[in-house]
Amino acid sequence: MEWLTNALTSINGVVWGVPMLVGILGLGLYLQLGMGLMPIRKLGTGFKLLFSKVDAGKGEISPFNALMTSLAATIGTGNIAGVATAIFLGGPGALFWMWMTALVGMATKYAEAVCAVNFRETDEKGNHVGGPMYYIKNGLSKKWAWLGVAFALFGGIAGFGIGNTVQANSVADALESSFGFSHGVTGLVLMVLVGLVLIGGIRWISEVAGKLVPLMTVAYFVSGIVVLGMNAPELPGALALIFEHAFTPIAAQGGFAGAAVWMAIRFGVARGVFSNEAGLGSAPIAHAAAKTDNPVRQGLIAMLGTFIDTIVVCSITGLAIVVTGSWSSGETGASLTALAFSMAIPGGEYIVSLALAVFAFTTILGWSFYGEKCVQFLFGVKAIVPFRIAWVLALPIGATQSLEFIWLLADTLNAMMAIPNLIALALLSPVVFRLTKEYFAKQAQAKS
Repeated sequence: MEWLTNALTSINGVVWGVPMLVGILGLGLYLQLGMGLMPIRKLGTGFKLLFSKVDAGKGEISPFNALMTSLAATIGTGNIAGVATAIFLGGPGALFWMWMTALVGMATKYAEAVCAVNFRETDEKGNHVGGPMYYIKNGLSKKWAWLGVAFALFGGIAGFGIGNTVQANSVADALESSFGFSHGVTGLVLMVLVGLVLIGGIRWISEVAGKLVPLMTVAYFVSGIVVLGMNAPELPGALALIFEHAFTPIAAQGGFAGAAVWMAIRFGVARGVFSNEAGLGSAPIAHAAAKTDNPVRQGLIAMLGTFIDTIVVCSITGLAIVVTGSWSSGETGASLTALAFSMAIPGGEYIVSLALAVFAFTTILGWSFYGEKCVQFLFGVKAIVPFRIAWVLALPIGATQSLEFIWLLADTLNAMMAIPNLIALALLSPVVFRLTKEYFAKQAQAKS
């Protein structure tokens, strides 16, 4: 096991190294500039479309619930523990680089959803299926087919780590530390709850996500605003610290070990991607099931996921940590976020624990759909039921085991998922640009 861990650590250092970070930011910037910053300029349009009843086309779930399903998978431990870890390792400047990742990531997420809807298929059960494996298969020549298989393989395995066992362990830790529930009991309860939802497939997953995700996100956001409000005088200084140390090293102080600018960039970008999954290729699997006949409309809705996840939810966590001064306490992960909230709100650690538990639960649901579609692509619809059984049985194992190795494996496979997806998006970018241009030309014509 030791040699395997060492080997994985080496691979992880390569796949999450400079080329990957440059690839993610570079592609996002290329797409953003290629569309004339449209994803940023049309952010308001995306929110209008989110609640619009127009253009209900073929698909299984509403565009709103497609976004909530993708947000269910993205808003999780990355928003609470991931942000805290990035600041612990890279300093306050890491938050700035998370923001930059989100701004270019909006274009990436938009392009992913456009391709997912444009190149989706209908399976033998009549359900719409899509995602990187399908837009590679249907959008690129046969010589690229292996890329789609590689994505589905990495995604199917990675889901059991980052979307299942790691999340179950996070829920178990949070509930034990704050409420005294044993890991075993949490694992069994999760198994039953997730099993009940999975019986109904994507429709039930999307319905649960459509109710839980907005409720918990608003509750966490309001709690974070209270923390920031109670520390309002320190807010300008905190923002200055974030911008200053995005470009200059920060010295050791208190329990903080110090960090170079490269560490702020590396951990800010890596944790930003881990949190909002722009470029990873997971979210377009959910958006492919949306009831829409227009890829661009769904793309405009999809890009909101990156904005909400990172610019809104991650910012609340990061600013709370910096403004309270807890970033230099020596704590890390969810404990650091809990410390920041408890410094401003009595019982703030309970709010963080509850948010972490709900976010992780919805992540398990969202990723179950992603993993299921990856396995279906490889083995057909007959593999869906065995996959769901394996997914449910893995939860109590994840809740009760030490997961350092699983974290490492999942983190590595996440990067391995991104590689085929980024290549496909770069090759299909002319299609994205064309569809976008045509859509907005028609919109302008309709208004004139």
